[in-house]
Amino acid sequence: MKRTLQAGLLLLTGAGVLRVSLFSDIVLRYVKAGLQPYVIASGVCLMALGLTGAARDRPGRDGPAEDGPGHEHEQEHVPEHEHGHDHSHGPRIAWLLLLPALALLFHAPPALGSYTAARDNAKVVEDYDRFDPLPAHGPAPLSLTEFIARAQQDDHQALKDRTVVLSGFVTPGKNGTWDLTRLLVACCAADSQSLTVTMHGVTAPPADTWAKVTGTWHHEGTLGTPSAALALDVTSLQRIPQPPSPYRDRAPAIDS
Repeated sequence: MKRTLQAGLLLLTGAGVLRVSLFSDIVLRYVKAGLQPYVIASGVCLMALGLTGAARDRPGRDGPAEDGPGHEHEQEHVPEHEHGHDHSHGPRIAWLLLLPALALLFHAPPALGSYTAARDNAKVVEDYDRFDPLPAHGPAPLSLTEFIARAQQDDHQALKDRTVVLSGFVTPGKNGTWDLTRLLVACCAADSQSLTVTMHGVTAPPADTWAKVTGTWHHEGTLGTPSAALALDVTSLQRIPQPPSPYRDRAPAIDS
């Protein structure tokens, strides 16, 4: 690969990285929000390296000094195995960088979804020391993390007969059931873990559909203990767009 092409490939890759990190939030499909500035910095560095390489090889730039009287004599001592090699060329494997660069520019891969969740490790929810009171009136919006924790840890059983609102994406389950799911990441999509709550009472939307569901805790097991079912009797379902940060488990907004 010639140096001019190397510079072009660096520019192309840098442009792809900046497209998904600086000019959009697509990068949040792959890493947590706190890493976005570092991805932007990486894109800037790639662009700078590409521009530097292009400037060094621009037409009309002064080349190496003309051969001096001793140059011919020096070449006579160059080992034979060094002849025939153009050291301005990089390895051909560098062309493989073209594929992810084009993907980032024209068709960025989607966030992880039901395929990963069905094969992922379940996230263990940490122990809560205390729970804040639920709203006095109306449905209580909860993250999946808080719903799971309240179902299995809240001695006061605040979820008993209480209407809650959850959001996540659809993961098909076994025997016709389906789960509302969230994937959480510590760093990037490679270390994802899933949170799932089984839905009862409504037909499953297509896999990977994002939905906001309203319902009550499904009576199975003892509420406030590890035996409590992580399930919801759904009374209504509303399809919603995928949030900008799909790996951030947050309580859904309630329509006013």
